[in-house]
Amino acid sequence: MAENETPSTEQTANEQAAEAKPVLNRKLLSETIDIIRQSLQADGGDIALIDCTDDGVVTLEMQGACAGCPLSTYDMSEGIERILKEHVPGVTRVQSAVL
Repeated sequence: MAENETPSTEQTANEQAAEAKPVLNRKLLSETIDIIRQSLQADGGDIALIDCTDDGVVTLEMQGACAGCPLSTYDMSEGIERILKEHVPGVTRVQSAVL
């Protein structure tokens, strides 16, 4: 952009949206997963945090009894994702690890 040009309204709006996005607190994410983990472990399952990106995508691996459970996809999207989005600012999506 030349010195005498002003930024477009669209460019300014995009920059403001990028600045307003909350930063993912990885410690809070880990602590929240540990709380969720307790319920899963009570039923013979578990989850492991595989990755989390700066844009809020959290990758989890279902383990133990949860790994083979036909409802694990539902648990991941309707349970775990909902809880993480509610309690950890910056989480945008939770996905299952494909190993």
